[in-house]
Amino acid sequence: MTLRISQFAVVCGLGLLTLPGVVQAQAPRYQSPLSVPNAPQPVLTLPVTQPITPNGTVVEDVVVHVNDQIISRSDVERAEQQLAEETRQTGVSAADVNERQKNLLRDMIDKQLLLSRGKELGINADADVIRRLDEIRKQNHLDTMEDLEKAARQQGVSFEDFKAGIRDSVITQQVVRDEVGRRLQITQGQEQAYYDAHKQEFTQPEQIKLSEILIPTAADADDAAVAQAKAKAESIEAKLKAGSKFEDLAEAFSGGPTADKGGDLGLYKRGALAKVLEDQTFDLKAGEWTAPIRTRQGFVILKVTDHVSPGVPPLKEVEPQIQEAMYSEQMQPALRAYLTKLREEAYIDIRAGYVDSGASAKQTKPVFTAYAPPVAKKKTVQQKKRFDRGTKFSTAAKTTAAPVATPAVAVTSPTTTTTTKNGKAAKPAKVKREKVRFGQAPRNSLPAGPEETASGSDVGAGAASASAAPSQAAAPGTAIAPLETGAQESSSDVGPNPLVATAPVVGKTRMSDRAKVDAAAKKTAKVKKVKEKAAAAPAPASAEEKATQQTQAAPLGLNGDTAKKKKKKKVKGAKKERLQDKPPAPKAAAPEETPSKAPDRGTPLEGVHGTGTPAPKPSDKTTLPPATAPPASNPPDGGQPPATPGSPIPTPPPQ
Repeated sequence: MTLRISQFAVVCGLGLLTLPGVVQAQAPRYQSPLSVPNAPQPVLTLPVTQPITPNGTVVEDVVVHVNDQIISRSDVERAEQQLAEETRQTGVSAADVNERQKNLLRDMIDKQLLLSRGKELGINADADVIRRLDEIRKQNHLDTMEDLEKAARQQGVSFEDFKAGIRDSVITQQVVRDEVGRRLQITQGQEQAYYDAHKQEFTQPEQIKLSEILIPTAADADDAAVAQAKAKAESIEAKLKAGSKFEDLAEAFSGGPTADKGGDLGLYKRGALAKVLEDQTFDLKAGEWTAPIRTRQGFVILKVTDHVSPGVPPLKEVEPQIQEAMYSEQMQPALRAYLTKLREEAYIDIRAGYVDSGASAKQTKPVFTAYAPPVAKKKTVQQKKRFDRGTKFSTAAKTTAAPVATPAVAVTSPTTTTTTKNGKAAKPAKVKREKVRFGQAPRNSLPAGPEETASGSDVGAGAASASAAPSQAAAPGTAIAPLETGAQESSSDVGPNPLVATAPVVGKTRMSDRAKVDAAAKKTAKVKKVKEKAAAAPAPASAEEKATQQTQAAPLGLNGDTAKKKKKKKVKGAKKERLQDKPPAPKAAAPEETPSKAPDRGTPLEGVHGTGTPAPKPSDKTTLPPATAPPASNPPDGGQPPATPGSPIPTPPPQ
């Protein structure tokens, strides 16, 4: 039996997305030396990559970078060959072939994007791969997985690549199901609308679903064998009439290929069966069976498990088909939108000459440029100002005087000397540095002129010389300024004019200066807060308010000192005081009773009539006075009334 591994279909997203290597397992990356294809290989017209070295040949090249994965030139060639083989086997139209050829690279990029997304979601497909390989093994009636691998090698198929193709298909299916399929929603109203709009598509002819029990006979069987087979078929029919299940009898006695399935043959339309079988089955109802029928294979008993009437079935019967059709219509645009979103979030680099038909306008495209080292930032050196004494190494600016029309003029000043010959400036003469003594004015810095002492009437503020024109009067500061423009400056640097406002020098702004600014701002805010708190504080209490407060805070003194008792201070290392070591407290003296002023309020300590003898305790029984006793009245002398028998003795008032 030939093992058809290359035809094992792995559907991605319920068959809605056709990806090379997903719909079918990938072709082997290498061919066995024993298996040489006899059919001529198609010539592929792919963009040619120029070799880097002269007279070289490009063996392999990267066509597309998708995140951390690549699609090589050999992968594209294998996909092209697989597409050509499928086209030759299925015989699709030229338009479909051109469409698939155009979207071939797009489908390969889609597959890599789904695999990258599955890697991000942490999908593990090892268990599903083993389960699917076991299904293939059972379909090909192989005993062990080693037999499956051996059969694959005999056909020149790389078993590892085949498992990788199944793993990729499982991951892509799960990503499509979780990320796209679960977000699609189909309501009952939409199902009803779809059913009403496509009723003609669900029109079906009369059909019956059959199951069989076959008692086979040989083609050259004699009459005895035929009679024996007929007797066996009749005995099986008798068991059916007795109430036995058709499926159990089919598994036990049927000799047909459907015995392990309970004899299920599927649906049949009118005209699909032989005339003798069609006449005996289409008139039966669901659950009825025929008598044993003689055929070339033997005697067969057919049971009608379902009878489908012609016409449009109700919505409930075709609801699964409607849901699948609606799911297919919604899935394709939703999946394409999801893949476009993955493209916009991924890194995709396609070599020139190849086109991705599913590219997005918002897709990021890498830009490659030659490396250019960063430009070194030139550091500006700020020259320091130093005291310049005007020596031969002086850096002070030297300016030359304008040429004079005289043949030769020598200008001499106390500070500098410049000689001009034929209009050319000569080297200034060296000026000896003047030594300035304490209490003496400098001589070389003063203007040239005779040193005279002012005398006469033209002296003072009202003198004629003082009323001269401003243009003729010397400006302030010219007495110590150089006479000529070309003269050498003074030995000391001249600072800025203090009368002219100069802009503050702004240095570089650094990150470390921010800390100083923040510290100053915090200090200012703190001072402001303190001032606000001081302004909001109440006025201090007066002496009278303080005295009132102390009086109110003093203890009341109703039951001793109500102030809080101070806790006894513990001394480190002192002996512990225990309760059992404390001496017993002395008993308090009995309180002295004060005699009562009331005549009938005697105390136990007071004697009868003040004699000191304790008065007898009154008995519990009450003694009433005799009825003939006169009523008590106040004595005329102001004394006490006479005591009656049984009444308490009155207590005399204190003297």
